[in-house]
Amino acid sequence: MEPIEVNAGAWYLRALRADERVDDRPALADGGIDDPDYVGTRTTQWAEETHFSWAVCQPNTGELLAEIGLTPGDGTDADLTGWARAGHDDALTTGLDAVKRFAEGGLGLSVTLVAT
Repeated sequence: MEPIEVNAGAWYLRALRADERVDDRPALADGGIDDPDYVGTRTTQWAEETHFSWAVCQPNTGELLAEIGLTPGDGTDADLTGWARAGHDDALTTGLDAVKRFAEGGLGLSVTLVAT
């Protein structure tokens, strides 16, 4: 599956990026994720449909404020997780709600929020 953008009102959700236009790696490092292959792994997981992830972004700058992950299980269930950079819990909460609605309505999944 190709990454799908999700509108979350004050925030927008997009696939993680590390290219000439947008590089989420500094923000990921701020969140404690310093694996140089992290963005590539997340991209591969989208293609394999094993894990879907979104950068919750500030709409004016595109800066990653939080990350949300949706991991399909067997059948129609999925686990929803996320984390936020310091001071951005509101972006995470809004993003989690938006992805849950998308997963249930658009993908037909039964979603369980796993501790964030």
